Amino acid sequence: MIKLVIDGEPVAQGRPKFTTRGKFVKAYDPAKSRNYKKYVASVARLQYQKSPLTGAIAVSCIFYRGIQKNGSKAVKFAKLQHITRPTVKPDIDNYFKCVTDALKGICWVDDNQIVDV
Repeated sequence: MIKLVIDGEPVAQGRPKFTTRGKFVKAYDPAKSRNYKKYVASVARLQYQKSPLTGAIAVSCIFYRGIQKNGSKAVKFAKLQHITRPTVKPDIDNYFKCVTDALKGICWVDDNQIVDV
């Protein structure tokens, strides 16, 4: 089992941006996603120095986010007590996608190896 701790506020995978060069269209990550992936990769390289895993793997991620600033004291208290769960964007799968993409080639060869989450 590999356990990594990535400190800081998580960043969700953003929608790809597109640019044209002549007749060609190029898709690229938004800067915020790209920078977060670089950060995750650098932290992962410090914590995991073995060769990437091969074969089918299961991945478990726990994301901690700050409490949204809007809402009454009662709403904030309910969020702190885990009575009310965050149902706002970004979606959990976008956080997961950003992290699993960043760890490609570091912890596993390719994220298509992930068969269980």
